[in-house]
Amino acid sequence: MKILVIGSGGREHALAWKLAHSPRVEAVYCAPGNGGTAGNVPIPAADIPALRDFALREGIGLTVVGPEAPLVDGIVDIFGAAGLRVFGPNKAAARLEGSKIFAKETMSAAGVPTADYAVFESADAALAWLRERPADHPWVVKADGLAAGKGVLICDTRAEAEAAVRRTMVAREFGSAGDRIVIEERLRGYEVSLLAICAGREFVTLAPAQDYKRIGEGDTGPNTGGMGAYSPIPTFPRELIAFAEEQVIKPMLRAVDFTGVLYSGLMITPDGPSVLEFNVRFGDPETQVVLPRLETDLLDLLEAAVDRRLGAVDARWSPRKAVTVVLASGGYPGDYAKDQPISGLDAAGARPDVTVFHAGTKRVDDRILTNGGRVLNVTALGDTFGQAIDRAYAAVGEISWEGMTCRRDIAARVRE
Repeated sequence: MKILVIGSGGREHALAWKLAHSPRVEAVYCAPGNGGTAGNVPIPAADIPALRDFALREGIGLTVVGPEAPLVDGIVDIFGAAGLRVFGPNKAAARLEGSKIFAKETMSAAGVPTADYAVFESADAALAWLRERPADHPWVVKADGLAAGKGVLICDTRAEAEAAVRRTMVAREFGSAGDRIVIEERLRGYEVSLLAICAGREFVTLAPAQDYKRIGEGDTGPNTGGMGAYSPIPTFPRELIAFAEEQVIKPMLRAVDFTGVLYSGLMITPDGPSVLEFNVRFGDPETQVVLPRLETDLLDLLEAAVDRRLGAVDARWSPRKAVTVVLASGGYPGDYAKDQPISGLDAAGARPDVTVFHAGTKRVDDRILTNGGRVLNVTALGDTFGQAIDRAYAAVGEISWEGMTCRRDIAARVRE
């Protein structure tokens, strides 16, 4: 079978890497791919007609959509109408990520635990509402639409929430994604990313992962697309996974006809899991830390979902620990330089139990250059978290480019 992976980030590199291990896969194409992926096709992820035509021309047996924007734009419906098999939710179901308001309303109707919230269509209305709240109350302000993982502003006080409203709705920091906003109660606890491959009412839960959203050590600074992750999560045992399956995944699959990956971003509060957000695709960088532990053929899982026979397959997991460290360009998530030559990739990748997934890179002649904010994901496996952490950071030490930065505390909380 020929596979097409759509997207250009670390998630897509990890998907292509894992699918290439399947004995049933003849070739994996990436559109547009990055400096670390093979079989790159120079078609942007947003050019759905050109992607469809390529898949038809090349006889692609399965297309796997990485990023959220093409899903929200209806790529699954368009490919399906052309007779192509594609893994991902249709346009209607993709609204769970495309609109924070739709997701919150669907959760409320389905009885899924989530923070109390209010919806606003103007800055004046949001600011007036906040002025009636306590000055020291914490809030979360969310742009309704897609904002590349950056449209969620965590606020410790009313003044910070008012500033977040102005950034989103007045300064238009997130463009049209901020036409409407959600202001919700800020939950306390620890976050878990729980992904499930779904097909109708059936689903297979993947190993949970913990993501680090903030740019700085100790979870400080602005939100990013994710600065690292680890899996499994010692504080999220099977009984909590079962609780989330019963209270979150099953009700949502009754409410929305969904095929693809349902990503539940959970806050584990003293009262149990509560949903922070839903995504409708594999997480980034969670995919880079979960797939190396997956022993089942990923193609078997994805095809079973597309064919609506998920009940016939299961996911088997290695007991080993996995840690992913994201290497970013200096200045990210703000402005950053591109086209910086990267050195040390071969030495890092040659270390035992280490895989380097490319994200914001490009290949020019024989050189790999930076081409984004999050540039590389260094993933290591170990029999213990301490071993995986040491292996990951030893490999990080091999890599350099001007302005390179990373968090140095990924998975430190679970080191033995």
